[in-house]
Amino acid sequence: MKISKGFRGDLLEAIPSLRAFAISLCRNADRADDLVQETLVKAWDKQDSFRPGTNLTAWLFTILRNEFYSQMRKRGREVQDSDGLMTARLAVPPAQHGQLDLEDFRTALDQLPQDQREAIILIGASGFSYEEAAQICGCAVGTIKSRVSRARARLQELLQISDGDSYGPDAIAIQVMSADRD
Repeated sequence: MKISKGFRGDLLEAIPSLRAFAISLCRNADRADDLVQETLVKAWDKQDSFRPGTNLTAWLFTILRNEFYSQMRKRGREVQDSDGLMTARLAVPPAQHGQLDLEDFRTALDQLPQDQREAIILIGASGFSYEEAAQICGCAVGTIKSRVSRARARLQELLQISDGDSYGPDAIAIQVMSADRD
């Protein structure tokens, strides 16, 4: 790509006007300088799309304005937490435990008889009612309820689940995640 010296020179000449416009938008000199820099980088990268003979300054102002509004939209979705208080209260259980639990569940699910696996997937994973699942399987509602019940019991047995605490974060992870951080 051949770099036009005229384009470079015109960019340099436009910097003071761009900076003044950016300051009027941002009302902060540091942010304005960052905005001008981003504008110049984008303009340089897209110089092939600029049509010689048209108003370069207007083109640059358009890029700057669009970048400013993009940053504003992005900032609107961000949460300000300069002191880190909100971050300190956020905690997520380690992902590897959930992944291991899911692998164990898939293995156990594969060990169920086909009719029980089908019933529990229709009710538990797909969200169908017992009536809808019975219609899909072509059997009575009671049959579906029985298959789901037997599937749940077999899954508990295969996964060695005795209570609700057997799956998910362990007691230590729960304590760490709920600890009051000062």
